[in-house]
Amino acid sequence: MAQKPSIPKGTRDFGPSVMIRRNYIFRIIREVFESFGYQPLETPAMESLDTLLGKYGEEGDRLIFKILNSGDFAGKSGWTELGNEITDTMQLSKKLSGRITGKALRYDLTVPFARYVVQNRNNLTLPFKRYQIQPVWRADRPQRGRYREFYQCDVDVIGSNSLLNETELVQLINQVFKQLNIRVIIKLNNRKILAGLAGMIGRQEQLTELTVAIDKLDKIGMDEVTKELIDRGFSNSDVAQLMPVITSRESFQGKIKLLKELFHNTPVGQEGIQEMETLMKLLDSMEISSSLEFDLSLARGLNYYTGAIIEVQSRDIEIGSICGGGRYDNLTGIFGLPGVSGVGVSFGADRIYDVLNQLHAFPEDTQSLTQVLFLNFGEDEVIYSLPLAEQMRRAGFKTEIYPDPVKIKKQMQYAHHNQIPVVVMYGEEERLQKQITIKQMSSGEQATIVLHNLKDQITQWIE
Repeated sequence: MAQKPSIPKGTRDFGPSVMIRRNYIFRIIREVFESFGYQPLETPAMESLDTLLGKYGEEGDRLIFKILNSGDFAGKSGWTELGNEITDTMQLSKKLSGRITGKALRYDLTVPFARYVVQNRNNLTLPFKRYQIQPVWRADRPQRGRYREFYQCDVDVIGSNSLLNETELVQLINQVFKQLNIRVIIKLNNRKILAGLAGMIGRQEQLTELTVAIDKLDKIGMDEVTKELIDRGFSNSDVAQLMPVITSRESFQGKIKLLKELFHNTPVGQEGIQEMETLMKLLDSMEISSSLEFDLSLARGLNYYTGAIIEVQSRDIEIGSICGGGRYDNLTGIFGLPGVSGVGVSFGADRIYDVLNQLHAFPEDTQSLTQVLFLNFGEDEVIYSLPLAEQMRRAGFKTEIYPDPVKIKKQMQYAHHNQIPVVVMYGEEERLQKQITIKQMSSGEQATIVLHNLKDQITQWIE
């Protein structure tokens, strides 16, 4: 017996009905991106392993999907000699990894973007604004809202230090979710403020350990974060000073006042406060319908963030972050182009889909692509239906003709199953009388009209 086919855990097939809804999300996101002047870009699914390693922190590196080199790597790389030479299995694994893999599936779209900018520096005019909608891969443990293969929808502007870019990104985020009809909280913080907190307790060199731990606060809770901080070398006194600040429920002004008192001898923290005040001042001058929250526990665990950090959560569905990003001052420096600052955010299309699905918030017109179905009454009738169907397409209606002259009941079942809103019947009787019969599937209403009224009647029923 043949083995039942399957797909890897953490990946999914998307049938037509799902793809129609996904494309609805992509269309809105793409239109908003372009309305803010961002230009499209694509990069390869695979990158050189060296491009990706060391950019996402210790935990991120472990989640990179490595691609096995082709060819007889075991025979040609000296596997046997290495095995005899090295007895420690971990050392052997590290030694072999460089020989059997040199490529990996991209972990995100930001690092490949930085690589692209460096490679094409002579052809780009800075600041350069790009958007990118492509899949990424992570060797994570699959669970609700977390997949191994998923799409990211990124916007970044590189080559400008202005906080106007962060302001514009918050506007863009607000516009996307407003059009998708999702109520969200846009959380804001600044890595320099977190660096200030690390400096306040004399742990400047452990900023990465601090951010990795507190980034899990909403996932594992305060007790577990406290335990992780202590496991990472922070003292009980350190934690006692940090946690009341990180979990503060004060207003924006209250948190700013608290931080100014704490950072009187911490220049990097003071710089973070100044940037946060400027950003909020700019945002206050605009109409933002989403909720804004200054969240001191927001850390965004990736290593490359250096300034403002942004995270978006649904107000109605608990599913984690559905959009996030921040400022990175020297990501291109890793590839040989120092001093070029950038900022960007990434929308998680898969989680956005799950939110819309759970809220039953997809519009009715995302149920089906086809809007009009011509029934098939036989060869002669199809000949007369073909030009009418083409007229409907030219009028802007997505139209198809049922391919086989089977029983009308079966054709109507096809229309019902595929949620096609209008069915057109142009049989011999209608043709002889120079009329046509149409049916609105949702209401069951049926009308026989003269041919030249077909477009107007369909327009009335669909709109």
